[in-house]
Amino acid sequence: MTNLAPDVTAEIAASYAEWDLAFNKADTKAVAAAYVSNAKVLPPTHEVISGPAEIEKFFAGLFSSGFTDHALTIIDAGGDEKVAYSTAKWSARGKGADGSRQAFGGIATHVFERQADGSLKLRLHTFN
Repeated sequence: MTNLAPDVTAEIAASYAEWDLAFNKADTKAVAAAYVSNAKVLPPTHEVISGPAEIEKFFAGLFSSGFTDHALTIIDAGGDEKVAYSTAKWSARGKGADGSRQAFGGIATHVFERQADGSLKLRLHTFN
């Protein structure tokens, strides 16, 4: 297998920029469109979110809770012509338990699958 890390890193950075834009517009359909149809999202709540409808519902809940200003920053990325991966720092602002605006953040892991059109879509997304 050929390591395409420099190209893949740029592609993932572009995917992250699109994902952050959709998140920050609270566009559940655009966020869900970044995932393959049988994707899994594994949040720190220990839920297993699977498929477009569940992914939309999960992110709609975050948006209704006031989460915005999301940003992903690549720590490491790589892959090949079929599968790519990335670890990233994430940050966002949301409402704390007392209703005040607070900063949140953590680490995320993403596994992407290359689509027939050459684009990358998320197969697995886990974060803490």
